Amino acid sequence: MSSNWETVKLGDVTKFQQGKQIELEDQFLEPTNEMLRFVRIIDYTSENEPPRYIKADKKSSSYVTDEDVVMIRYGSQTAGKVVIGKAGIIANNMFRVIPTVDYLDRKYLYFYLKSPSIYSYLRGGQSSSTMPAITFGLMSSLDIKIPPLQTQKKIAHILSTLDEKIELNRKMNQTLEEMAQTIFKSWFLDFDPVHAKANCTDEAELENIAKKLGISKAILDLFPNEFEESELGMIPKGWEVVKIEEILKRYQAPKRYKKEAVESFGKTVVLEQGVNIILGYHDGEAEFQATEDEPMFIFGDHTCIMKLSTKPFSISENVIPLSGLIRNGYWTYYATYGQQTFQEYRRHWSELIVKEIVMSDKLLCDLFAKQVKPLILKIEQNILENNELAKTRDTLLPKLLSGEIDVSDLSLEME
Repeated sequence: MSSNWETVKLGDVTKFQQGKQIELEDQFLEPTNEMLRFVRIIDYTSENEPPRYIKADKKSSSYVTDEDVVMIRYGSQTAGKVVIGKAGIIANNMFRVIPTVDYLDRKYLYFYLKSPSIYSYLRGGQSSSTMPAITFGLMSSLDIKIPPLQTQKKIAHILSTLDEKIELNRKMNQTLEEMAQTIFKSWFLDFDPVHAKANCTDEAELENIAKKLGISKAILDLFPNEFEESELGMIPKGWEVVKIEEILKRYQAPKRYKKEAVESFGKTVVLEQGVNIILGYHDGEAEFQATEDEPMFIFGDHTCIMKLSTKPFSISENVIPLSGLIRNGYWTYYATYGQQTFQEYRRHWSELIVKEIVMSDKLLCDLFAKQVKPLILKIEQNILENNELAKTRDTLLPKLLSGEIDVSDLSLEME
């Protein structure tokens, strides 16, 4: 029961350790033996950001393990968010929250600081509205409810189990996406089947070549066996060079959603151009009716972020909805993906559409779609499952932390 829970000030049971400022020229993309990862805010908010490394050792006061609780101190969208799961030297816009008493469980502390009420408290008490910042004083004055240690561990175990399943699905999606990109790169960028056939001197070897490429002999037979000159260099014979604007169908948006108009859960997903891609949800009808057979995708005009969807969706500001015009949506998405890279925060659409790509015949593009469609559908199934898992976790979180749900009689196997 929550009657035997103690309420204390966070500053009485924890201490805070500031991160470290590292100049850009002292950050490296390739690590050496004497380097550790330099953990930045973007490493928690973007899955695609390449890690940075710095010369440091684990004795540094700014070093955190993947189990340490880290508070993001600055940022209009990030200040007040608590994170966990990355080891290295944290940047100076974050700080570690360290329990100083043995009756406070670290994972319980993480989930307590993650609760919406705590986040609202921290956001409301920030030192500046233009440059939000979480101060040590604000953190120290925070009330924290501390149940018996075993109860803390049970609460943390329940919530961690949900988070671990979400993370497992996220990693699976990353692998599935890499598989789809690998197939596209092999077929339509590196022309692996064409190179293999062009270098083959014995027809009897084609079966083995197909196996090595991970495709059937029937699919291999559909690829040309020679190259020809083009404005982009040597390309498979019979394929053509086209501008991206020739393969895209752009849609007008009857409505765009802002952050204040969406909820954490709902019927229709709203896609944005930020690193999170999902802005939120609403319970109305979707403006764009993507399906499994006719998928659509978005291009972030300012950020160049792209996302394929086989389910209906809505969009936010500066998002351009697209589909395939002369080829299927799956092939068109991957043919367009990564062609325009982010330069600075400005519009990039006009630069994207003049890019030139190599396009095969329709049959090969459709076969590619058939190959990757199951991967994409599994990705979207995992996203839906994660949405339900997150909804369950967020519903349980305040009830567990308040003692409304009593876990004292639960017998869980604690590691």
